[in-house]
Amino acid sequence: MAFTTRIETAIARAISKGQVAPSPGKLASALHYSVSPGGARIRPTILLSVATACGDDAPQVADAAATALELIHCASLVHDDLPCFDDADTRRGKPSVHRAFGEPLAVLSGDSLIIMAFSVLTEAAAIHPERAIKLLQVLAETTGMPNGICAGQGWESEDQVDLSAYHRAKTGALFIAATRMGAISAGQDGALWDELGARIGEAFQVADDLRDALYDEAALGKPTGQDDLHGRPNAVTEFGVQGAIERMKDILSGAISSIPKCPGEAMLAKMVNAQAEVLTPMKWRADQANTIPGE
Repeated sequence: MAFTTRIETAIARAISKGQVAPSPGKLASALHYSVSPGGARIRPTILLSVATACGDDAPQVADAAATALELIHCASLVHDDLPCFDDADTRRGKPSVHRAFGEPLAVLSGDSLIIMAFSVLTEAAAIHPERAIKLLQVLAETTGMPNGICAGQGWESEDQVDLSAYHRAKTGALFIAATRMGAISAGQDGALWDELGARIGEAFQVADDLRDALYDEAALGKPTGQDDLHGRPNAVTEFGVQGAIERMKDILSGAISSIPKCPGEAMLAKMVNAQAEVLTPMKWRADQANTIPGE
């Protein structure tokens, strides 16, 4: 079964369990709205890629881990868009959850998705208790304080920000979770995969900074210019567009060398290599192609 099918089937199953009657209908609808359309499902895809590279001997556990991780990511987007943070009107090309359902239901949707993520992993404990416990621990560490995505959001309230620590928590944490949880799902040592996840996460954050600076809302499907608007630290401000792109590619190059020895090592290297071109903003590439030397 293709990764996309595995991911979407498992997420739909988890959401449907949260909508069983009797339940508040609007909140039930908001849950589905919060996770669909799903975008690229990058984090669960990386998780399943690592699990497959390591043998994927317990696919139900890997599917549960992928679902839990994506639910946490979707919850973070719902909360990020709230008026108290980005106050974003759109997400993935449609009204953000708080615009579509109101702020109270958006808060409850995000909270419910977080709880649902941990519930999904407790169900996996019936299949493989030891792995499920480790997965729960990783998800908790990469979601909360002091180094999870909550910490990443918290950095934005500080007077002085360590850009590396900020990126590692805000974006890198869930990519570290992806590689670590993928390995754990297949019975391997998750800690060996931290560097790969951290490097991919840092590259994605730099790419996100580039998209925020280079794209408009119609192209990106969400408000742009948010880094400048909210005075956030970002790679484009620090390195410039060209410098940020070069930094992103350097990070991904280092990611390949960090892949632990495993049966699917070559497949993972190919995946990371492909991301370098995917992440480079197409607008920048088009602008460069149209630039006449010497102008």
